[in-house]
Amino acid sequence: MPRRTFRQASSLARKTTELSVAAPQVIAHRLVRMALAGPVPGPRERKEVFGMIAEKQLAFAQSWLAMLIEVARVNQRFALLALRPAAWPRTLGSAVDGTGDRQAQQAAIAVASKGLAPIRRKAVSNAKRLARTRLR
Repeated sequence: MPRRTFRQASSLARKTTELSVAAPQVIAHRLVRMALAGPVPGPRERKEVFGMIAEKQLAFAQSWLAMLIEVARVNQRFALLALRPAAWPRTLGSAVDGTGDRQAQQAAIAVASKGLAPIRRKAVSNAKRLARTRLR
């Protein structure tokens, strides 16, 4: 695996791990708060629940938009790559030596990374914020 692809994959793995650690922490904290609030939650808990709903919708919308934009960029690059051999026959060998496979792998990692970023960012910030918040 080329160095650039390895760095991208490592970064994606690290960010996925951060999300997999932060999400259960946030869920546990919020479930405990809901349980402690009882059947009639106070304004603090209602604000947290409504904020949770809105922030998830926003994070997923940002995630889909980021992936859509990255896919459009990737499609443009692949279209230009497909046109290259016609204009420059000397580069025809790139289709045979595996650079197309490497570029497809880098593209997939880039799309996944762009899509994960808003969700991970919000989950990690929530985990940090809720860790400072006292349970009542």
